[in-house]
Amino acid sequence: MPVLFLGLAIHQGKVTYDLQATKTQGTEATAEVQTVHASNRTQVTYDYVSIRVPMPDGSVMTRERLSLPHGIVPALKGRETLTVRVAPGANRPVVVTEPIKSTPVVDTQIRIAGINALMSLGAALLFGLGVWFWNRSLRREGDPAKRGVSGPDPEHPARQVLR
Repeated sequence: MPVLFLGLAIHQGKVTYDLQATKTQGTEATAEVQTVHASNRTQVTYDYVSIRVPMPDGSVMTRERLSLPHGIVPALKGRETLTVRVAPGANRPVVVTEPIKSTPVVDTQIRIAGINALMSLGAALLFGLGVWFWNRSLRREGDPAKRGVSGPDPEHPARQVLR
């Protein structure tokens, strides 16, 4: 478990870095909104927007099903264009910089990924400490299932017959 959570923390840290890199180093562009999908169920939070970005060199970059946080996508419904930053060849080639209540969408995504990374790192540390203490206990005192047991206890309540 600690390794799983550490891997998740590293992944979310990389996502945070990639989003920030595209936000700061990308070229500003205006994307045409193709579709906006917002689920009506908060348990299913796969909301996305499909966009088409005309690039300055005349080419067109399309991004199908660009995942966005559930709370943001309904605010994007009805919009025909979005402000984006584009960095072709980057790990996250497109980020939405359109402000929702004065906060760019990408800033919300960066915060979410950063918080996920910190929580996963905390979980990795807690599980790692738990494993370390458990292994130390086993080394010092032996297996608790075998401590002080020489045979079945005839007086144990599970062996009593009720009348």
